[in-house]
Amino acid sequence: MPDPVILSVGASPVGDSELTGRDLFSVALAEAFENLPDPAGIVDALYVGNQSESYEHQIMYGTLLAEWAGLRHVPAERVEGCAAAGALALRHAVRDVRSGQCDVVLACGVEKMTAGGTAGATEALSAAFDRALEQRSGITAPSQYALLAERYCHETGATEEELARVAVKNHSNAARNPRAQYQSEIDAETVLESPYVARPLKLFDCAPVSDGAAAVVIASEEVAATLVDSEETVRASGVGAGSNNLAVAERDLTFVEGAHRAARGAYEEAGVEASEIDVAEVHDAFTVCEPLLAEAVGFAPRRAGVECALEPGERSDGWSDVELSTSGGLKARGHPIGATGLYQAIEAYEQLTGRAGDRQVEGAKRALCVNEGGVADAVTVAHVLEAT
Repeated sequence: MPDPVILSVGASPVGDSELTGRDLFSVALAEAFENLPDPAGIVDALYVGNQSESYEHQIMYGTLLAEWAGLRHVPAERVEGCAAAGALALRHAVRDVRSGQCDVVLACGVEKMTAGGTAGATEALSAAFDRALEQRSGITAPSQYALLAERYCHETGATEEELARVAVKNHSNAARNPRAQYQSEIDAETVLESPYVARPLKLFDCAPVSDGAAAVVIASEEVAATLVDSEETVRASGVGAGSNNLAVAERDLTFVEGAHRAARGAYEEAGVEASEIDVAEVHDAFTVCEPLLAEAVGFAPRRAGVECALEPGERSDGWSDVELSTSGGLKARGHPIGATGLYQAIEAYEQLTGRAGDRQVEGAKRALCVNEGGVADAVTVAHVLEAT
């Protein structure tokens, strides 16, 4: 079957919103269908990435958002994979279209994290840890990632100053992203002087609590041709997924194996190599994630991932010329958990169709999106997207 294409995208701004989850979705839906027929006339199925029901005390998000979109009789399903939920929804949509089962599928994600406050978000995220081995110890997401960061710095010689540069780069990118939660630049001193959350990670090493919703319309190439011009679409040419042990204590902390397998699967399906990727959105929930993922997906040699904050021409031999997290990443664009994978796809779509404004990467033809759930790569989904 021909590759499915991204037909259209839409998203709410990311931040602390007064809107409910369903109303955030309405904003995303309105943008995605601004130049398309009514969803009820073309959409065959809907998938919703949603991390936790605890924020709004709401399950059945598939049914709810189908109703909200006027799709009361189509298959509608909530997908859960912690922070990888959005990419899983996109993966299901791509597979439905590629198989010929559906012509048009709506992949979306939504999270209203601020409804639970900081304590509620901490509790909801902790549910992604192994109950018997980790949750009962009281460990939190920042402390889990601090273990990864401590080990990474020990193994590679990376410093807190180098991790701070990742935050600086991504805030600089987010300052040019009208959807971003933080649209202002910061300097390394701001990161280094912020209080420790879990050593060596400080406040500005961590993604914020965020609200947001995103929608991506996946269609067959044949149907897409009847609705929009071909230059407005992006091919979903490769999809890969991987997983790892749920408990961090049961893993090798020096290499993100699940992400490696997910990216390798996406590359093989698309028939490309890591060196051919121009832009990438990687799951930088904490600054240490970007170096780890740069190594895992083949952009950087082992132990050189921390150079991700440098300009491509300043990196070591063996690094690709890829531009990372041009949206500002989870760190600065924001991280509404269940929607994050779709926000990544939206950034890739805008880069590949020349719609990224001041953050546009010249000549971008291929993108990689890597979305993780749980701590690091308990579940990882990777998509290769290409300009048509």
